[in-house]
Amino acid sequence: MRNAVRRSVILETTPKEIVRLSSSSNTIPFFPNPAQAALRTTHAHLALTAGKATKYPADVAPFGAIDDTTTEAYRDLHSLLLPGETIYVPDAPPADTPDLTWNGDIPCLQFAYPADAPIFDTPTGPTISPLTCADAATMLAHTDIAFPGLFRIRTCEMGSYFGIWQEGQLIAMCGERMSINPWRELSGLCTHPDHRGQGHAARLLAHLIQHNRGIGLNSYLHVAANNQNAIALYKRLGFILTGEVFLYRISRTLESHS
Repeated sequence: MRNAVRRSVILETTPKEIVRLSSSSNTIPFFPNPAQAALRTTHAHLALTAGKATKYPADVAPFGAIDDTTTEAYRDLHSLLLPGETIYVPDAPPADTPDLTWNGDIPCLQFAYPADAPIFDTPTGPTISPLTCADAATMLAHTDIAFPGLFRIRTCEMGSYFGIWQEGQLIAMCGERMSINPWRELSGLCTHPDHRGQGHAARLLAHLIQHNRGIGLNSYLHVAANNQNAIALYKRLGFILTGEVFLYRISRTLESHS
């Protein structure tokens, strides 16, 4: 009931889109717990697991999941965290758990690009090049401008990444994060402030969608519910709203012990 009440806050602004999708299409799924789904399937090789809890290594991504909200599940999650480590866990409302603290939540909207939709037109621009883990430090510095702390030094291992370079500087990038076959989460989309307004974001999104389709995969993404500029862009490009996910920010206290 707690989550149902919270979710209605977001759905007040977009209920018709959700209803239309659920009643007219069975081809676009909604992933209420994408971290758990990815870690137990496509990203199982990256998973750290203890009982009812699972997470990515801290240098890969700050995301985890629990099977339920029992004391046992939170205890398992605690055992996976380093003292002082913070992660984001879907559908994990605050509970009275020793040595774990809750620091608010981030309401996110989940969008997907229909598999049968034509890829949107984009303006011409600089070459889009593959990025590899050899570029990880540059990618980390670039993403820290837009969303510090979410991209890590090994996030590059989660999927394919592409970028736009200008005079030796990475000015825009996008890649893949939580993967749930046959869907890939588009993530890490950001453009340097000095190069915005030139269509780089749309070009990178189109490139990733085309790349995924070429290997039989589909594309989805998440966006903070208060990021109206990004939401407007995704809707304009043809992404469809599928639902909302609350990411709870959970930390293990520094003085705690396993």
